[in-house]
Amino acid sequence: MALVIENNLNNKAGNAIIKFFNKHSDLSQLSPLPKNIETGRKFMDKMNISQLSYSKYCVLTYNSQDYFIHYRLIKNCIKNLLSNPDILKNLMFRYENSKIEDKKLYGEQNSGNWWKQAERSISNHTNILSIILYSDATTTDTLGKSSLHPIYVSLGNIPTWRRNKEDAKQLLGYLPILSAKNKKEKKSSEFKELARETFHNSIKFLLDPLFQGDGVDFNIDDKDIWFFPRISTIICDWPEACTFSLTYKSANSNYPCHFCLVQREDLIDIRKEVILRNHVNMKEYFDSNTSKLAGLEQVNNYFWSIPNLNIYAATVPDRMHHLDLGIQLSRLTASKYRDMMKIMVFVVDDLQIEDLSEVYMKWNEMYLLSRSEKFKESDLENFQKAINDWGDLFIKLFQNISNSHLKFLKLHSWIYHIVDTIREYGAINEYTTETYESLHKTYVKIPYRLSNKKEVEKQIMENIRRRAIVSRNRVGKTKTPMAFVYTAKLFDFDLSESMIEQNKKDLNLDKKIIKGFEKFIDCLKVYLNILNIISAEGCRIKIYSSVTLKNGAILRTKNDFHHRPWFSNIAVNMNEEELSEYLSDKGICYAQTLLITEIRLPNKSPMHLALVQWYDFIEETPFVYGCPLLRLVEVYNFIEIEAIEDTIHVVPRFDKNNEYFIMELDQPWFSNIAVNMNEEELSEYLSDKGICYAQTLLITEIRLPNKSPMHLALVQWYDFIEETPFVYGCPLLRLVEVYNFIEIEAIEDTIHVVPRFDKNNEYFVI
Repeated sequence: MALVIENNLNNKAGNAIIKFFNKHSDLSQLSPLPKNIETGRKFMDKMNISQLSYSKYCVLTYNSQDYFIHYRLIKNCIKNLLSNPDILKNLMFRYENSKIEDKKLYGEQNSGNWWKQAERSISNHTNILSIILYSDATTTDTLGKSSLHPIYVSLGNIPTWRRNKEDAKQLLGYLPILSAKNKKEKKSSEFKELARETFHNSIKFLLDPLFQGDGVDFNIDDKDIWFFPRISTIICDWPEACTFSLTYKSANSNYPCHFCLVQREDLIDIRKEVILRNHVNMKEYFDSNTSKLAGLEQVNNYFWSIPNLNIYAATVPDRMHHLDLGIQLSRLTASKYRDMMKIMVFVVDDLQIEDLSEVYMKWNEMYLLSRSEKFKESDLENFQKAINDWGDLFIKLFQNISNSHLKFLKLHSWIYHIVDTIREYGAINEYTTETYESLHKTYVKIPYRLSNKKEVEKQIMENIRRRAIVSRNRVGKTKTPMAFVYTAKLFDFDLSESMIEQNKKDLNLDKKIIKGFEKFIDCLKVYLNILNIISAEGCRIKIYSSVTLKNGAILRTKNDFHHRPWFSNIAVNMNEEELSEYLSDKGICYAQTLLITEIRLPNKSPMHLALVQWYDFIEETPFVYGCPLLRLVEVYNFIEIEAIEDTIHVVPRFDKNNEYFIMELDQPWFSNIAVNMNEEELSEYLSDKGICYAQTLLITEIRLPNKSPMHLALVQWYDFIEETPFVYGCPLLRLVEVYNFIEIEAIEDTIHVVPRFDKNNEYFVI
């Protein structure tokens, strides 16, 4: 059953596995497997595990239809989290007044002012249990005809790095979604008010068990520990935040911000004083029946009754929806948009509109600061200044071409409220939806697909319960560290000056490999001298064209890769002794790889080394647009391949000689590909020495009866722009409306595509 459940197999596939096992196992006794998958599922459903039980509760009857919450007890969800040994050993219980150089430091949630104030409100011998909620309605199918509204719970007591893992979050339940008879009813104020009331009544039902008594106790390491539960943050997108805070969702309302009482006309004024919302001033509007004057729904807010909670501040700004997805780029994934941000500053470099490069530089500076794991007070001041500097220039450039004159809620929210949020709840990485969005796949999309679409919530809860049972009984496997994987051995010889001289004169080699051989003996002597190895007698040299690093990145030194030489540029971790001698980028220096070697000496362990030529920072301007600006220098060394942090992308400045930007891609994008065309096809298309380019849409395995499986990719093709097929020596392409299935085997490699900023549907291949 574990195989079926962990791999999301349907009954038909599971029964086929049982039939195959029973046929070929040759067991002398009865099969240990269930008769069929249906029987196995029923057996698991009968297992009495109280912490994994689920229920449903009718919260409303409307238009003769009952609306249920399908839920798990919140105390059971918390017990599940606290019973995980890996979570337990990293749990944080007390406020941490972290400091650097006697300066207050904001990092984990327990370093923020909210935790400090919450802890002061309870007795000294008890602990805060920080409750984090995440809620987001999502579609269940690709057509968007059906939706579910899951709500999840996690704990701020868990450090960020651990809380980002899926098992540090628990599904609390599915909230009811009201259905209207028709469009007129759906748009009516009465229906909207009822939907808000139903949401808050549902939340009250789910959370009340935590707040009905004077704290709760949980058993941790066989000890009963008393906690005072407190809701710290609610992670959600903007419309959901308005539902929690019961402010108007419309951006056109007079007071559209759920953090403060800024008027819509003043959203663009980034220096105006604002009045922050809190439960005191908002309840005054509610009690006097004047909620509309504050852009507030005339509905009682459940969260006003929760101690140590300002619901208007707790619905924290979400960086993914504010920055990664942007204001009008919803069709891009956050990952792809982040990749665009990394290269856009180079795309607009040296264009006539100087402010355009400047605004991208300021954006990148602000964005990088936002991803810091810790902030001193001075860092927050610098961050606010970076936000304001970017905001001023952004407004100057784009206000007059925006239909709304940039009266964007997200723009206002980011400029005004993000720094105060850091002071309250810690670094932004604590409360971004990036690691929560993927939960929809586990708790909505996949189990919905496995259901028969009847009583969907019940079937999904059963599916999730079975997965939890399997997970509880899983034995963790010890991971074996991956060794270096070399490919395509180029040379294998005993070290001698004559062999080196012979290779230096090989005209078929790229000049960088030749340069590597020229520096080989001198660099090897220096390296062996550092190790106090006097003689290189009996030394055996193997040289490879590529090696896979421990992080999975591929380091290449190839004469011919896509019919071009490829010599990987790398980021190298420098040790502390070396850092005092060089200018570095936070302990990282950069180099270009010339040779990848495995060197063996008698009675010594193999040495895995790369011969590199170093980049150095340009002293006058070591950083431009917040990125390292480098030049190649005549300095060569052998370095340990293990010291290589990652491969990097270097962008030459087209109008400068020997000047390079470093473009780091934390998350490579694998959708664009280089395809080897066969000879018959080459006569029909313009190609890049037999290579054409495409964007991958689907990766498939197709099986026909009595045929071998077909491994195919469905692609959309790029075509060369006929007037100028190559610019800067790079292919210049456009996406065309031509689609095909191609064999995955025909894919030469993945490629990086850079959109041309000032053109529509024009792309460079790099």
